[in-house]
Amino acid sequence: MKQTVLSVLLALSFTIAYAQPKIGDMAPEIRLKNLAGKEISLSQLKGSYVLVDFWASWCAPCRKSNKQLGPIYDLYKKKGFEIYGISLDEEEAAWKKAVAADKINWVQTREAGGWYAPVALAWGIEQLPTSYLLDKTGRILSIDPSAGEVELVLRQGLK
Repeated sequence: MKQTVLSVLLALSFTIAYAQPKIGDMAPEIRLKNLAGKEISLSQLKGSYVLVDFWASWCAPCRKSNKQLGPIYDLYKKKGFEIYGISLDEEEAAWKKAVAADKINWVQTREAGGWYAPVALAWGIEQLPTSYLLDKTGRILSIDPSAGEVELVLRQGLK
């Protein structure tokens, strides 16, 4: 009985430690290197609406999402919108190839470790793609919004 209780408590503490952020929460900080090797922190982007986008080159829905986000990013980037892409690719070359192929021109980062990378664990990532739309203060407005939902928020918020 004692071991069962201990096992349950350990499982709960692990779940709580790596619980996925919720709508209304402040986004956990991220500090990763971009394609050029420069460290970019999520907090640097405060003052803009930000879509934190977890993806990978091998994920077909992620690649489709990249293509849908491109025109939205181009339309709103100068008005106060940024995308902070985080690849869970194990291989750096595959990540770079996908960024080039998808013509991604927003912030792109990657951390070694794939599903077990510290940032993926801290954000409780369990599937790809997973994205979070943040307001200008870094508060989570939406989880996994569609491209249309992102555009609606931007159209209303960036008049």
